[in-house]
Amino acid sequence: MSRTLTSAMQTVATAEVVRPILLVQCAFDSGDLNLWSGIGDLTVDSVDYVGAGTLLSISPVKESADLAANGMSVTLSGVTDPLISKARDEDYQGRELKIFLGAMDSANSVIADPVLIFSGFMDTMSIQDSADTATITVSVENRLIEFQRNRVRRYTAEDQKIDYPTDKGLEFVAEIAEKEIVWGHSPAGTSGGRQGNNIDEDGSNTHHR
Repeated sequence: MSRTLTSAMQTVATAEVVRPILLVQCAFDSGDLNLWSGIGDLTVDSVDYVGAGTLLSISPVKESADLAANGMSVTLSGVTDPLISKARDEDYQGRELKIFLGAMDSANSVIADPVLIFSGFMDTMSIQDSADTATITVSVENRLIEFQRNRVRRYTAEDQKIDYPTDKGLEFVAEIAEKEIVWGHSPAGTSGGRQGNNIDEDGSNTHHR
């Protein structure tokens, strides 16, 4: 992981006292949900995070030499509305989730720059309700999972407009699929000789063979 650390973060990693933090960015249609592992509000690189403290837990992030698509999970406890409604009602599958590892100095200032340790897509979410609060756990697929998915594309107008909404180049594919096109044949009823029509000076049409 050190290959992506800034010099400041490398210094922190070898310091006698280390104050690590985790930053989680969850993309939702109604607005991103950004959490961090401390208390209070925190702004890092113009992104505002809400402190979740010990209520935020993250499973180990695995990395393998064979580029396997190792997933992970994020759990948030003590959740109340409206966050429960966001988790229950919004479309979340396939939305992006990122996790950054950062650190603070002795003055509780974030050291530049937190490093991205995981990037993937939210897959399934479970909600465990209690009397007043709930615990939400979301499983996250590794971005490498994209390499395992089949890409099915077709030469149709509808498929083409997924990427190019105004392109009409494939609108007539279905019409010409069974169309017979005659190429280089002599007109029916001729012996192959050259034929033509000339207009005489008096305006009459004379057929020559």
